[in-house]
Amino acid sequence: MCLAVPGRVVAIGERDGTRMAEVDFGGVRKDVCLQYLPDTTAGEYVIVHVGFAIQRLDEQSALETLATIARMGLLAEELDGGPATSARDAQPEGVNR
Repeated sequence: MCLAVPGRVVAIGERDGTRMAEVDFGGVRKDVCLQYLPDTTAGEYVIVHVGFAIQRLDEQSALETLATIARMGLLAEELDGGPATSARDAQPEGVNR
């Protein structure tokens, strides 16, 4: 399955002339291309599909979506076997509910 997954932008940089971000998906961090959302800033939440940030969203929506994906048991699968497998694990660092 190939879902679009929300994550929090942790850091932004450039690689080979392309704007890139390190994105946190509930403890699993991945490099993501910002070509479609070039004005994205650190701290924002984005929806990522196949390595590209395709849309911004608010924190509450991002956390709810991550928790739902985790409850369904799909988060680790989508993130290549990452450790976040429960709704509690799916919350980005520093976020308490």
